[in-house]
Amino acid sequence: MFYGLNKFVKNILPKRLFYRALLIVAVPVIILQLIITIVFFDSLWIKTNKGMTKALVNEINTFIKVYNDEIYDKEEITKLFSIYQDLNIEFVEDDDFNYVYDERWFSPIDRTLRRELKSKFNDKEYWFNTISYKELIDIRIKYQGGYFKFLIPRDRVTSSSARIFALWITVPAVIVVFVSLIFLKNQTRPITNLAKAAERFGKGEEIEEFKPSGAAEIRQAGYEFDKMRKRIVRHLNQRSEMLSGISHDLRTPLTRMKLQIAFIKDKELGNKLAEDINEMEKMLNEYLQFTSSSYLEKDEKFNLSQLIDETIKKYNNKNISSNISSNFYFNGRKNLIRRCINNLIDNAIKYGDKVHVELNNSKDSLFIKIEDNGPGIAEKEHENVFKPFYKIDKGRADSKSSVGLGLSIASDIIRSHGGNIKLEKSSMNGLGVKIFFPI
Repeated sequence: MFYGLNKFVKNILPKRLFYRALLIVAVPVIILQLIITIVFFDSLWIKTNKGMTKALVNEINTFIKVYNDEIYDKEEITKLFSIYQDLNIEFVEDDDFNYVYDERWFSPIDRTLRRELKSKFNDKEYWFNTISYKELIDIRIKYQGGYFKFLIPRDRVTSSSARIFALWITVPAVIVVFVSLIFLKNQTRPITNLAKAAERFGKGEEIEEFKPSGAAEIRQAGYEFDKMRKRIVRHLNQRSEMLSGISHDLRTPLTRMKLQIAFIKDKELGNKLAEDINEMEKMLNEYLQFTSSSYLEKDEKFNLSQLIDETIKKYNNKNISSNISSNFYFNGRKNLIRRCINNLIDNAIKYGDKVHVELNNSKDSLFIKIEDNGPGIAEKEHENVFKPFYKIDKGRADSKSSVGLGLSIASDIIRSHGGNIKLEKSSMNGLGVKIFFPI
């Protein structure tokens, strides 16, 4: 029971910190205002309204009793009550007193007036209306062959302090909530900036000097992120420099080995050694080219649809079909994306006769699908083929021209852009490669 209630509360609560913090500030203010308002209306406004209405009805009842006494002049009595009691009184001759008032139970004024009139004029017919006039209340009391019509100022039964109180209780609440909005926005902005910087860094984008701001805890998180970023960048630079040094150092012995192979009399053995050396050189060049281009190229906004279409046209192969939705723009490293698409299409052409490329989108993602009719890859090997230098013993990857870096490089490029890659069985019973990039 408690787990279900806790889950329900979590589902209805806002997900963002800004709105949760706003709830923490705004809800107590609103509840406090409601409590004060209820207490005020119950203890002050309603009681005041009741007392003023009771006094008014008593004045009307007094007037009718005095008017009914023959010892007083009726016109003089009417004039006195009109002047000193602020009652606009008119006697209307009408034997047919047929008035039905609207039961406005939601109105405190109507409820109080109805209750007081009923207590004083239970033996007489009466009618009242509080909405026909903006500043007046119309009350009619049956009397002999007609009725008395009383037009009474509304402020005789209502307290003007209620409006002032409502104004003073509402305006400060609005000001407090508005100030809270500004304050919370300033407090959550550093968290948002930190999250955006972490996202950009995770995609491999270059980040300028990050300046932490906000509360002490947020600043500490920002400083730790900046230290981590600098350590990772330093590590990547050291790796690139190390690989460049290895490349330089290895090329010299490889060149000497090529010269020594030329003096081997056994040509078959020499050819095999030469193939191994060429494979080592290709492996070095391919991986070094990737590591150097991954961190030197800058992000740019480009037309992904056009890039894929141009890549397919360069193959000049009728067996490659496509379904490319036009004008999808993407922010990333254009040459790396082109190399990724090339690697995947090269693999598809190498192991299949037909290749199909699709590009479409959803609300927040771009999807690329490359399918072939080749032998495919066993499901248990789907994770392994993304490992560097990994080769499947049989099927697709049994080739001397492969060094086992194609899919690994493609995966690194996609993930460095915040995307993902997945292998599955294609609609042509070959291999299907699904790629998605967040927009």
